[in-house]
Amino acid sequence: MTTESSPYRDGDALLLPGGVGVSQLEVYDWPTADDSHGGSPHMHLTCTEAYVVVSGEGAVQTLTATGFQESELRPGTTLWFTPGTIHRLINTASLRIVVVMQNNGLPEAGDAVFTFPPEVLADPAAYARAAVLPGPAVEGHAAAEAAARARRDLAIEGFGLLRDEVAAGRDEALRRFHEQALALVGGKLADWEQRWRAGALAEAERTGAQLAALRSGDVSRLGAAEIRQIVPRDDRGLGMCGRLTTYPVERAREVGGTAG
Repeated sequence: MTTESSPYRDGDALLLPGGVGVSQLEVYDWPTADDSHGGSPHMHLTCTEAYVVVSGEGAVQTLTATGFQESELRPGTTLWFTPGTIHRLINTASLRIVVVMQNNGLPEAGDAVFTFPPEVLADPAAYARAAVLPGPAVEGHAAAEAAARARRDLAIEGFGLLRDEVAAGRDEALRRFHEQALALVGGKLADWEQRWRAGALAEAERTGAQLAALRSGDVSRLGAAEIRQIVPRDDRGLGMCGRLTTYPVERAREVGGTAG
């Protein structure tokens, strides 16, 4: 089969089903000032996120217009939440999850904002300094880990302030955070739209084309079926919530069959 004839790619771009992103996450076990362990609270502006718990135990704390909530995570649990959900992962016993993210490419392109204190959110330069991590290859893993912990702690500080304001009935605090988040990443919207069109939208349109072909009796796409496999990266990066193992689609390869 030639790749040029394949209906399951957009040019040279390989896509996971539905244009999603997949990663493995070992949630941080670093202690926090509020006697817990876990990751950095943050919010996605355009992507629904799902957790599939592989092992361990923990919880996810969420904050929306309906208030604060904590949901238990244990092996076999699948939990997901829509854009605008502020979320914080809690690790109580070696929590490991598979993360399925809508719109592969958008989270990596900045579709997430940390819940830093309001004065940091109001200053793009201060936000950038607090959010960025040093490259471990340049400054060493210890420096990168220390920066990740400091970033996490600052986000927890802001999360606590925001949670308290919402609990006190000051709903404008949540609206202010949403507006500050948009102000910080609004310049990336054109890039996100291009990624969405080439990814999730293109996948949905391919399904429409498949349905149209089948209605007309055309089964040629069934004969162009492919089997592909992605090998995860060898190294684990320091993500927002834990040590992250990613599955880059550009490393996907075709899996050949053998005659039976």
